[in-house]
Amino acid sequence: METMTSIDSSTLSAAERKALRQEQAAAQRAQQLRISQSRAKAEGRTQVVPTPEGWKQEMGADGRPQLQFAAKRRVSQPPTHLADLTLAERQEKLKELGLPAFRAKQLSVHYFQHYTTDPAKMSDLPKNGREELAEAMFPTLLTEVKRLTTDDGKTIKFLWRLFDGSLVESVLMRYPNRITLCISSQCGCGMNCPFCATGQAGLTRNMSTAEILDQIVQANRVIAEGGLGGQKHPDERVGNIVFMGMGEPLANYKRVMNAVHRMVADAPEGLGMSARGITVSTVGLVPAIRKLADENIPVTFALSLHAPDDELRDELIPVNSRWKVDEALDAAHDYYVKTGRRVSIEYALIKDMNDHEWRAELLAKKLNARGRGWVHVNPIPLNPVPGSIWTRSEPDITSKFVHRLDELGVPTTLRDTRGKEIDGACGQLAADGD
Repeated sequence: METMTSIDSSTLSAAERKALRQEQAAAQRAQQLRISQSRAKAEGRTQVVPTPEGWKQEMGADGRPQLQFAAKRRVSQPPTHLADLTLAERQEKLKELGLPAFRAKQLSVHYFQHYTTDPAKMSDLPKNGREELAEAMFPTLLTEVKRLTTDDGKTIKFLWRLFDGSLVESVLMRYPNRITLCISSQCGCGMNCPFCATGQAGLTRNMSTAEILDQIVQANRVIAEGGLGGQKHPDERVGNIVFMGMGEPLANYKRVMNAVHRMVADAPEGLGMSARGITVSTVGLVPAIRKLADENIPVTFALSLHAPDDELRDELIPVNSRWKVDEALDAAHDYYVKTGRRVSIEYALIKDMNDHEWRAELLAKKLNARGRGWVHVNPIPLNPVPGSIWTRSEPDITSKFVHRLDELGVPTTLRDTRGKEIDGACGQLAADGD
C-alpha cells in the first residue's frame, strides 16, 4: 500500500503549499480510481474517468474544479420590467408616473394573459401616451435570435439575446397531455461540471426575475400563434416548467423564487400556474435546498445527483466537494418531510462512468435508508456522441441499471429526452450564436 511522507507545510512558500495540496489531491483521486476500477472489473466492465473534452476546466488552488457563485466582474441588471414587480408595486410605479393605479391591472392582463407588450394591441389604454407607457413598463428583455425545431415541430429550442448581449436558451416541448418549457435561470453557469456544455464558459450573470418569466410569456405567445406543431392553439399554454436550462437555479435563489411566486400568482398578478407543475432542480446547494423547503410553495424538487458515491461525484459534480452526497440526500429527504412532495433524483447515465450495477445498488441503499415512498429516480440517457467519453450507456446496461433499482424497491422511470438533434437535450444548452 502506498504511503505519503508527512511534510511540515508551515515551512513552505505559498506556491509550494499549493503544489503540495494539488499533489495530495491527485494521490487521493488515484487511490479512489483504483477502487472504482476494481469494482467495475468485478462486473466485467471498465471505469471511465470524467475528463473535459475540447475545453479546460478552471481549477482552484486545491487542485479541484473552481466553483463560481457570483459573476467575476460587476454586471448590470436589465431595466425594471412589470414582471419584476408585484401588483401592488406596479400600482405604485404607475402613480409615480402620474397615472391611475388601475392601469396596473390592465397592463398585467395584456402581459400575463394576452402575452403581448405591443401598445397597438392595448386598445383599453388611452391612445395618447400608450406607447410611452408600454416602453416604461415593458423594456425589451429577450430578443429571439434563432429558433430550431425537431420532433415534427413539437420541440423548439429558442436562442435569446438579452439586453446586454448575453445569450440564453430555452426549450419548448409538446407531449400528448401537456406542454413543458425548460427555462434558463443564469447566463452561463458557475458549477463547472465537466459534462455540461453550459458551464464551459463559466457564469456571466444571474438572470432577472422578469427575464426568467419572459421565456414563459414568449413561449405562450408562440403556442397561441400556432408555432408549436403548426396549428393555432389560442387557449393552450405552457403547463409545466422545469428549471433545467442554463444555470444553477438555486445559485440565483432570490430571483428564481420571485419568478416562481409570479408563476403561481393568480392572474393578472401572475400566470396562475400550478406549483405542482413547476420543477426546481439543483446540483446540490444544500443550504438553498433547506431554504426552498421553508418557502411553503409545493413545487417539485429535483436533485441532479448523477453518482451515489463521493469519489465519482467529486469529479462529475464539483459542488460535491462542498456538500457531499449524503448531505444533499438528507436535505432532499427533509424537503419531502416538510412539503409532502416526492423528490426526483436526476441521473444521467454515462457509458462506463456511472452506470455500473454496484452504483445502482449503492444508490438504492442510500435512498431506502431514508425511508420508502419519498423519492423517484429518473435515469436520463445522455446524448450519443461517437468517440466521446461523454456518451449514453448502452441499451442493455441502461436496462440493467433501471431493473436493479426496481428490484431494490426504488420507483424508477427512464426519462424521455427531447431535442438532442438540435442540441436542446440534457447538458447541451450552450447558447451558441453561430
